[in-house]
Amino acid sequence: MGPWGKPGKTASPVSHVGYSLSRRLRAVGVLAGAALLSAIWLLWLLGSPPTGGPAPPHTLIILIWHWPFSDRPPELPSNTCISFGVAHCHLSTNHSLLASADAVVFHHRELQTQQARLPLAKRPRGQPWVWVSMESPSHTHGLGRLGGIFNWVLSYRRDSDIFVPYGQLEPHQGPAPPLPAKKRVAAWVVSNFQERQRRVQVYRQLAPHLQVDVFGRANRQPLCANCLLPTVAQYLFYLSFENSQHQDYITEKFWRNALAAGTVPVVLGPPRATYEAFAPADAFVHVDDFSTAQELASFLANMNESHYRRYFAWRDRLRVRLFGDWRERFCAICTHYPHLPRGQVYQDLQGWFQA
Repeated sequence: MGPWGKPGKTASPVSHVGYSLSRRLRAVGVLAGAALLSAIWLLWLLGSPPTGGPAPPHTLIILIWHWPFSDRPPELPSNTCISFGVAHCHLSTNHSLLASADAVVFHHRELQTQQARLPLAKRPRGQPWVWVSMESPSHTHGLGRLGGIFNWVLSYRRDSDIFVPYGQLEPHQGPAPPLPAKKRVAAWVVSNFQERQRRVQVYRQLAPHLQVDVFGRANRQPLCANCLLPTVAQYLFYLSFENSQHQDYITEKFWRNALAAGTVPVVLGPPRATYEAFAPADAFVHVDDFSTAQELASFLANMNESHYRRYFAWRDRLRVRLFGDWRERFCAICTHYPHLPRGQVYQDLQGWFQA
């Protein structure tokens, strides 16, 4: 019996080496296979498949049910939001997209006038609806019937889900533009002139003590769109008086008619602290800082040049950016979309907005 336990046979040195090598090769193959499987499993855990790239981002469809203040919406090509720095966002007014839209936008003025109606019966389950208004609560009616419908709000209020101000100051490098030459004291452009408004009452008290030139339909001196800023720029001060005083309600009367024109705004609106959340404290004059209109008039009329120029110190580092384009406002929904609260519903929209 040979050494391998089988009679009549003995193992040669060559066959022993071949058998050992074969076992080692099989072991190496098993280890290599295991390593490959481990690598594939790790890539799967990390979300990176071994072949192909990541899935392209989903383009959000934002359906505007009725374009604000217009029966003829603007052209909305696929690159509309890209022009405002927002990618993967498509605006549309095509009602046939209701079932597939990622969010549907309703501007309140058309709901208020019943020019547009809510498609409640056709609303897809779980679809976010956005209530939009840039008007003050004093000019917003019919909110009581809109409770329990909307998920998100887009407005000028800082506590909105999609906060879109009328304007803002943003960092700017380079020399500040020169101040326009000043020829007169104060200007005011107004169309809606009603004696019950606080701004009219303040104007009535101010006018006997300060020369205020009034433009606009209220005084039968309307200014064309391209005439407003050059006209206002000739004045030392502009009366940035809001038509009503509400939380965060600071409109183009401050941003465009005054700051962008290169004049000092005299503001009547929310408290000074609210304005200071948007602009430097020395960029404007607030009506509430004075006990009487006569005291305000004296302050403005007797201001020397060095004091006046301090109101423009912000122009060395900041510039005005206006948000007056509804397309840009609606594209902002896509910017906020990943962070907006899911499942939220405004049960008492009127109580929230008119608080």
